[in-house]
Amino acid sequence: MSKIETTNPYTNLKIDSYNTFSIEKVTAILETSKDAFNKWKLVEVKKRVQLLDNLADVLYKNSNIYSQLITDEMGKPISESKAEIEKCIFLCDFYKKNANVLLADELIETEANESFISYDPLGVILAIMPWNYPFWQVMRFAIPALTSGNTALLKHATNVTGCALVIQDIFEKAKYPKGCFQTLIVDHDQIEKIIENDLIKAVSLTGSEKAGRKIAAIAGKNLKKTVLELGGNNACIILEDADLNKHMTTIVKSRMQNTGQSCIAAKRFIVVEAIYDKFLKTFTSKVKALNCGNPSKESTDIGVLAREDLADILEEQVQKSIEKGANIHFGNKRNQTYYQPTILTKVEPGMPVFDEETFGPVASIIKVKDKNEAYEMASNSKFGLGTMIFTKDSEDAKKHVSDIEDGSFFINELIKSDPRLPFGGTKASGYGRELSREGLLEFINIKTVYINK
Repeated sequence: MSKIETTNPYTNLKIDSYNTFSIEKVTAILETSKDAFNKWKLVEVKKRVQLLDNLADVLYKNSNIYSQLITDEMGKPISESKAEIEKCIFLCDFYKKNANVLLADELIETEANESFISYDPLGVILAIMPWNYPFWQVMRFAIPALTSGNTALLKHATNVTGCALVIQDIFEKAKYPKGCFQTLIVDHDQIEKIIENDLIKAVSLTGSEKAGRKIAAIAGKNLKKTVLELGGNNACIILEDADLNKHMTTIVKSRMQNTGQSCIAAKRFIVVEAIYDKFLKTFTSKVKALNCGNPSKESTDIGVLAREDLADILEEQVQKSIEKGANIHFGNKRNQTYYQPTILTKVEPGMPVFDEETFGPVASIIKVKDKNEAYEMASNSKFGLGTMIFTKDSEDAKKHVSDIEDGSFFINELIKSDPRLPFGGTKASGYGRELSREGLLEFINIKTVYINK
């Protein structure tokens, strides 16, 4: 049994410590989850959906407490922590209004007296979740998984262990039956054995490409389904006719939200040369105006990175890119977990800040000749999470939807997950979908029923 400590990344003060669970405790939790599933799967969807009102109510009444916990554990500006809780409430509302219809049997006319598709839950689903949106990314897995009749186990990132335990408490306060949602405090060696356990029917992972490959290999060896939401290196294309006055706040937010710690953040700004100078001047002015400081203050735009080792990695990526010819246009000062918003120009393929995922407030600016080169450059990535295009000619941009292999294509808006729309990536960004109808059916046995009398 080992110990986990959580630390406030802004103050560097210890928050709490936790013992990892013993083999015996993990076994008991798995059995409880299985027993809960055997009862929960028999509960009518309309009754499961009713609990979403309770869940939303608990989130709403405790929003300030939960928001502060997020900020304390991983350094997110408090205004964004509050927005994260609000988004979880929106998620509850979406499935409350739509799950009954989305999970209803689908009648299919054939030669049989009766034939239909039945949507049956799989069983106990394991979620391995990251720290950067510690409530939202858990809830966007758990709410559809539980609503469709599964039970859930959560292995959260260790630096947000407090959030992990509170999320279990939220489901219990919302009157979900015992064992429907449980948190596991375990290490990496334990999690591999848990995936191999016959009681686990599928795995959902949000994390790095490296973690995704490892988890998928273990699950694949045991013939278990996985949904992988991995890293991203999203392009943000700025075309010659882009309305910078209208969209610049959105463009800056697309990189700097959550102090740049988002898989769907814009990381490569691909700018047509005709508008390059104007873009760089306006973008730089907006970035300089961001308020950096104590993440617990409402006025703070940029807090700190969640851990010091993450700042080390980002600093190394920037330095190696500079050595290859990138130019520091603004920023690049660091103090422990604080990383100043940074703008790099003269960025090219082959540099870490072009090829890799940069998880922090670093914007890479790439100049291209024209629209065609912009789309080609955007596709020059092993990742496939999403692409943004800013242009007045949205009809022309729509013609390029099929040219981009990513999981999302946003015109004149930053990429964001929305309960009403499926979310996920391609290539090294993973596979499978969360949210909407597609996310609701990921951990479902889509069963054909054929009846002759």
